[in-house]
Amino acid sequence: MAKYVVLVNWTDKGIAEAKGTTERAQRVQQMIEKLGGSQDLMLWTLGRYDIVAVFDLPSDEAAATLGVQIGALGTVRTETLRGFTADEVGQIMGQVS
Repeated sequence: MAKYVVLVNWTDKGIAEAKGTTERAQRVQQMIEKLGGSQDLMLWTLGRYDIVAVFDLPSDEAAATLGVQIGALGTVRTETLRGFTADEVGQIMGQVS
């Protein structure tokens, strides 16, 4: 299962509906599970991003699907980064000549 770091910013609609953020987070967790994945971590943050999350998903296609589904809610904009564990990076570096 691949790891994805998702950086989230609220839209104007998301700010207006801020009190529902934890309920929306539960809805996102259900979306992830339907795609065969799981949520490692979700943090509401101070600074440049409003939320930072880490998800495990079976493929880049599942991550792209999730991004579209979340975006369709209209309350956030996301940036998704593919993350690699130390073991995965070690395998990658082992192939570098």
